[in-house]
Amino acid sequence: MLELLHIENIAVIEEADIQFHPGFNALTGETGAGKSIVIDAMGAVLGERTSRELIRTGAEKAFVSAEFSHVPAELPGLAETGAAPDEDGNLLLQREIGGDGKNACRANGRPITVAQLRRIGAELLNIHGQHDGQQLLDEEQHGSYLDRFGKTEKTLSAYQKEYSAMTELKAQIKALKMDEAEKARRMDSLRFQIGELERAELIPGEEEELTARRNILRNGEKYIGALSGADYCLSGDDECGGAVSRLREAEEAMSAVRNLGDDLAELFKRLEELRCEAYDLAEIIRDKRAEFDFSPAELDAVESRSDQLYRLKKKYGATVEDMLSYLDKCRAELDAIETADDTLILLEQKLKKAEKATLSAGAELSRVRREAAKVLEGRIQSELRDLDMNKVRFAIEFQEKEPSPDGCDTIRFLMSANLGEDLRPIARIASGGELARIMLALKNVLAEQESIGTLVFDEVDTGVSGRAAQKVAEKLAQVSRRKQVLCVTHLPQLAAMADTHFSVEKGERGGRTYTEVILLNREQRKAELARITGGSKVTEALLKSAGELLDEAETYRKSI
Repeated sequence: MLELLHIENIAVIEEADIQFHPGFNALTGETGAGKSIVIDAMGAVLGERTSRELIRTGAEKAFVSAEFSHVPAELPGLAETGAAPDEDGNLLLQREIGGDGKNACRANGRPITVAQLRRIGAELLNIHGQHDGQQLLDEEQHGSYLDRFGKTEKTLSAYQKEYSAMTELKAQIKALKMDEAEKARRMDSLRFQIGELERAELIPGEEEELTARRNILRNGEKYIGALSGADYCLSGDDECGGAVSRLREAEEAMSAVRNLGDDLAELFKRLEELRCEAYDLAEIIRDKRAEFDFSPAELDAVESRSDQLYRLKKKYGATVEDMLSYLDKCRAELDAIETADDTLILLEQKLKKAEKATLSAGAELSRVRREAAKVLEGRIQSELRDLDMNKVRFAIEFQEKEPSPDGCDTIRFLMSANLGEDLRPIARIASGGELARIMLALKNVLAEQESIGTLVFDEVDTGVSGRAAQKVAEKLAQVSRRKQVLCVTHLPQLAAMADTHFSVEKGERGGRTYTEVILLNREQRKAELARITGGSKVTEALLKSAGELLDEAETYRKSI
């Protein structure tokens, strides 16, 4: 149950605390006073999509919190957040909406995401908007309503599993089927590509090696000149010794005195190591020079191979590895086409079994739905009688169709508004008031199937008046004995029937518009009901009538 709704900087509401009560809570007020803003705030704290435009002008951020009581510890969606109700079963949901579009959400102080907040909120409170009745005009929604009532999730899931397997097989068969001319063209194309890639004899890593060798060959003269110069400096020639000879001479000179002191021995040792290192370097450079064999023919071959790889990369992949991968794909596709006839036979055999399994699962889904439809028809018919629609007939029509993701039936809600008239689609014959009451009946029946503790009705009485309005009020009162009901209304019958009545009032202060939510006592309720009934001119007669309406409502509430 929703205990407390706290609002800060939402549209014209600077700050408000609304302490809701068990049973039937009504909110009334002038058009534009901000009743729908209260509903928007509820939606925000339940994780619904919001806009920064919701933030009050001049404020940097908005904040909403909702405290719920009697929340079960095993509430779906709560465990994954790490949050839990306190020891008394209370759960506080909070959402801060920043002007930069960022959100901060919490459940009992623990940070959660907006998606997690939405999932938790969906299990605590259900908002029925004034336009929900229009959903009845969308026949594609009728099946989902029936599935919710009949709790067909497992049966529907089993059907969808079979349907998905069947559609996958159909896709595979379609991919394999092509006319002979197209098949021949594709096979020729694949064979050409495979032949071109196979003749190239691609080797992984080859491109990097070619690039390195080409750089050396292109700079052959620099390469030889550098090695020759280094070799001369280290080894010298017949006329002049190099650095290695000079280091040997220095080593021999120091050998005569190396035993005269540790410092001299250290110098001799360093000269010996330096001469050995220089000798090794000279040998390596000499070998490098001997190994290099510059050949214009080799450079041409390397350049030609690099050009070949460049042309192939433009057609088959950015690297040699990519081209080899493409080659494997071409081979696999060619093999699949060449063996397509055999594969098609196997797939078509599997498809027959999959189609049979899909139809069988679809038949089971239809059976479960038809059973649920009979019960739902009776429940809706009973609800409609309570809503002063005794002559209205309601039925659910099934029409077979080809298997689709939602089953093998087209499901439509039908009604007959007057005695003797045939059943017809709701979209063709229902008036606005009838749609509102049928949707209310449907919502009440569905609510009985769910564990949600709070139902919010936002001006669902649109198009309803007179005796029908009284019946709607009585129905909401009945529902409020099982679940908490919050109702935004313009009808005096509904407002009078409430156990708790709030007035949403708009005023001005300091050049700004402010909205307040006020809990009304009996005298204030009489004045508000008189205003709703008679407009701005409240007379004694209207006040007396409002008092009588409150008395009648109280008597009815005691009787249920």
